[in-house]
Amino acid sequence: MTEREFAEIIAETKAVVLSAIGKTLPSRFYHAVDDVAQETYIRAYRGLAGNTFRGEAALSSWLYKIARNESLRMAKKLLREEEKSRRAADDVNREKGALAWQADGGHDDEKIAAMTRAIAGLPAKYRDVFDLLIRGHPEKEIARRLSIRPGTVKSRISRGKELIARLIEGGEK
Repeated sequence: MTEREFAEIIAETKAVVLSAIGKTLPSRFYHAVDDVAQETYIRAYRGLAGNTFRGEAALSSWLYKIARNESLRMAKKLLREEEKSRRAADDVNREKGALAWQADGGHDDEKIAAMTRAIAGLPAKYRDVFDLLIRGHPEKEIARRLSIRPGTVKSRISRGKELIARLIEGGEK
């Protein structure tokens, strides 16, 4: 297939492809229309060059389906990115809260006592991890000592921090 032939296909099917994208891609992701259209035509070119288009349907129908699938794929990707951004913002806000606590003189006896009570109030599986963590053991060592996987240690630390934050916030109110 020559470049000129493919350019003609693009010119003939552009409206169909954009229609498929417009109907499938959620409006909040319209900034990605160009990317979806480009990916649609890249996939179409590969299919035409590799003879995977067998002509069982009209070329415009085939491209409509490719554009629809690419729109769905892009929407999933952008949703994942939104979720990552939301989680990162939540982490930043949590960190800001911890920094504010420290800036308030977060290491005074009363706050250390509150933290100690919160850790003591954790379920045993979290408390065991925190006891070793407070003593300065690295995650791999904690995993070895407790006969659990390193990923489980990380998970328990993360969930334990959330529980501690809730316990401390609940105690202050």
